[in-house]
Amino acid sequence: MKAAVSDSSTPPSDWHHLDPDTVCSLLDSAPLGLSQKEAAQRLQRFGPNTLPATSRRPAWRRLLAQFQNSIIYLMLAAALVTAFLQHWIDTGVILAVLVVNAIVGFLQEGRAEQALHALRDMLAPHAQVLRAGSILTVPAADLVPGDIVLLEAGDRVPADMRLLQARHLLIDESILTGESLASEKNTAAAPLDCLPGDRTCMAHSGSLVLAGQARGMVTATGQATEIGRINSLLASVDMLQTPLLRQVNRFSQRFTGLVLGGGLVLMLFAVFVREYAWSDALLAVVSLAASIVPEGLPAVMTITLAIGVRRMATRNAIVRNLPAVEILGATSIICSDKTGTLTCNEMTVRRLQMCDRLYHVEGSGYAPTGQLREDCCGQPGTAMAHTSEASGGWPAGMRHLLHAATLCNTARLRCRQGEWQVEGDPMEGALLAASLKAGIDPDTLRNAWPEQDQIPFNPEKRIMASLHIMRPDLAPHWHLPDGQRFVYVKGAPEQLLQCCVQQMAHDGTLAPLDTDAWLAAITAAADQGERVLGFAVRAANPAKDHFTSEHPGDTLTFLGLASLIDPPRPEAIRAIAECTTAGIRVKMITGDHALTAAAIARQLGLGAQPTVLTGADLDGIADAELPARAMATTVFARTSPEHKLRIVRALQSQGAVVAMTGDGVNDAPALKQADVGVAMGNKGTEAAKEASRIVLADDNFASIAAAVHEGRTVYDNIRKVIAWTLPTNGGEVLFLILALLLGYTLPMTPAQILWINLATTATLGLVLAFEPSAPDVMRRPPRPANAPLLSRPLIWRIILVSVFFLMGGLAMTAYADHHGYTTEHWRTLVVNVIVGMEIAYLFSVRGLHQPHLDWRQLLGTRATLAALLAITLLQAAFTYLPWMNTAFQTVPLSLADWFAIMMVALVLFLILEAEKKIASRFAS
Repeated sequence: MKAAVSDSSTPPSDWHHLDPDTVCSLLDSAPLGLSQKEAAQRLQRFGPNTLPATSRRPAWRRLLAQFQNSIIYLMLAAALVTAFLQHWIDTGVILAVLVVNAIVGFLQEGRAEQALHALRDMLAPHAQVLRAGSILTVPAADLVPGDIVLLEAGDRVPADMRLLQARHLLIDESILTGESLASEKNTAAAPLDCLPGDRTCMAHSGSLVLAGQARGMVTATGQATEIGRINSLLASVDMLQTPLLRQVNRFSQRFTGLVLGGGLVLMLFAVFVREYAWSDALLAVVSLAASIVPEGLPAVMTITLAIGVRRMATRNAIVRNLPAVEILGATSIICSDKTGTLTCNEMTVRRLQMCDRLYHVEGSGYAPTGQLREDCCGQPGTAMAHTSEASGGWPAGMRHLLHAATLCNTARLRCRQGEWQVEGDPMEGALLAASLKAGIDPDTLRNAWPEQDQIPFNPEKRIMASLHIMRPDLAPHWHLPDGQRFVYVKGAPEQLLQCCVQQMAHDGTLAPLDTDAWLAAITAAADQGERVLGFAVRAANPAKDHFTSEHPGDTLTFLGLASLIDPPRPEAIRAIAECTTAGIRVKMITGDHALTAAAIARQLGLGAQPTVLTGADLDGIADAELPARAMATTVFARTSPEHKLRIVRALQSQGAVVAMTGDGVNDAPALKQADVGVAMGNKGTEAAKEASRIVLADDNFASIAAAVHEGRTVYDNIRKVIAWTLPTNGGEVLFLILALLLGYTLPMTPAQILWINLATTATLGLVLAFEPSAPDVMRRPPRPANAPLLSRPLIWRIILVSVFFLMGGLAMTAYADHHGYTTEHWRTLVVNVIVGMEIAYLFSVRGLHQPHLDWRQLLGTRATLAALLAITLLQAAFTYLPWMNTAFQTVPLSLADWFAIMMVALVLFLILEAEKKIASRFAS
């Protein structure tokens, strides 16, 4: 391997399959470590133990990106033309709208490109290394393959390494594997084809040492490590454009082409057919552009999204990227992590089993709420809680079992600000919670039975033992002689049974050990996805106050089993049911074992027999076959970062809009690839948060369902804004085109058109951003990813309403002609009738998804009434203030004029409601 070390910076991927001596030989290292000279040479050869830096997009480029939109280009062109014609007010208004829209988008996207930088911060800053026989503290960046690193509790593993020595070593690898429980490490070689989470002889860069000590030889540094490999995956993934942005861009391009083409045709017609002067024709086309271009639409859409951001924040979903607000509304598949998202991330004892009794433990998590209930025909029966250990209320055998769970235990439970938390191993914390439910206070019991010696948990033997002496003054009910000692043992039940010769019943009577019955009980619990611990006891020699070996003995008495599980969140079960009703499929992707994942999936309501694929299964499935298999699978277990990325891409290839949740570094590539990545705010790593678009403040799946609800509401409101904006602009355009074709005076000046568009958008249009959710918002299927922004029914409605607006304008023209009004009076009437019709249409479009009128729609929200008051005051100023009359060439109107305007608006409203009713009957 010396040549490999010299010629390659990427060591082989099978270090876990080799024994320590072979690893040392292949890496050309010695038991005393590398020399300083050799380490320096290798550092030159391999480079520093860091992840490559990436350049960030500068702020000025992010700001310019806000202007990359066809509608924005068209508005800029309109601003240039109005400036050329010296219509400075029009120019200033258009540019102000553009600047405000850009600033809002820029501020919302300020942190969108930091995922790789967060990954770099995961590496340890320093390491204890053995070089030439001396222990040195060196920067982690200076580590090289062949270095021997010393690890102890609290250390962040600085590089990938093969363990040479390990004593009671527990490492938290959740950021890489997604598993909630610590990994038990040893030095035995692992199978060649196992996943990183199963390589028990390896310690991976970025993981955290929870307990024990170890020495390991560095096998990979920098980009060659597991975390470096994930970094490469993350760098290769481009964040997808949101469905709404894709739809808006397509709409903008077609809309811009229509405006430019139509404007050119009309200008040529005006010049060559109607013999307009070029300047007059150009002004007419600019008026047309001012009418048809929805100047306020980008700003109102941005504000609608921002309101969605605020609403989601109140439901514990923090949006980091503004367009991501509506993506969840289009989501058709949610790929969710299991631990902490779908489950409580708090181990809970479900059952305590002795040879002749079975007790169900109530409650969940570490809070000592609930009781122990004796099994009655497979169901929890009478409560068996006993309020005090001092009372001795539990029979002798059950008392021994509870003592073993409490005394052979190094964890502590603490209640902080009303929340129970565990200090130490989660499974041991769950045992303490069960003891509290049984009426046993751990601190009181530990005082009555002080520990004299302990055999710490051994990952290879998978058992732990503790020696205790009784204090008769604190445990009088035991009626034992002074100095009585017991050894309590806890561990993997299969291992523990090999050390036992008999078993104890709940009343303390002894019987021969029934190994087959216990193994059957262990298998049954494992089939339910539960983790099982066994307990045993033996009387110790009163003269011995310490263990004489690292083994508790082989004459133990087996006490019973504790079945533990990380229970599903009750609110997650309800949220999954809600998603199912909304047509959203939920899939579980976890690093946990298949049996555990399938059991939790059943409890969550993901199917009576959920289909399961493991990481090993995925490796055997071709890319062409994977999309269909992924769509048909509910649970993916024992998955790696590459597996998660493949799954998301496979689902997207089937047209699905995929939301992906995650919390670890291993989730970051899939989070970035998904249409919307959702990271956990409490237990999530910075790498996961920075790769995501949305962060959950409470790590709760129910918050995702709530965000889907809000996302659909945001999209509904955006469609309402478009459905309201385009017909009102369309009516103006039809009126102007008709005037041009007939050679008549333009019914509105460019300034009046801009007044209508901006005044109503800033008041009436903005109201729609605050609309509450429709009653059926979570009873509809997800919209297709390729669904056009303007559906056929919406296009029909835009055309229909535009025609009605034209007819309203013509009716007011006839009214003005009948009364012999001046051009200024006629134009004032036209502007006000268009605003009046926009008010009437606003009340109709608020119930866009409702086939009939109701009082909620008619009365409006507070925002609706406030906007109605604002536009009334603005139109009064536009019509009656002298300086406004001068600026916009308007005149005051009479009461008869206002009555005519209101009648036109009322007729429009009644016609549109009748049309909705008829259309809904045909649809049904």
